[in-house]
Amino acid sequence: MQVSKWGNSLAVRLPKALVEELGLKEGDELNVVAAKDGAIEVETREDQRRRALDRMAARNWTLPPDYKFDRDEANER
Repeated sequence: MQVSKWGNSLAVRLPKALVEELGLKEGDELNVVAAKDGAIEVETREDQRRRALDRMAARNWTLPPDYKFDRDEANER
């Protein structure tokens, strides 16, 4: 891949095979989650959400039986 100038930033064009492997489409966002020894690791927003949900599920939190969420109460200021 070649690094190109894009406005004040730099950009790379992803090969079609990689785009298909990652299941990307126009408008998707990628996050660089690691950069080390000349390699980068990226994840999609969906991967990030899935990882966050997995971490929350692993905590096995339970709500009290009488818990009721009240959106208005939560948004009071």
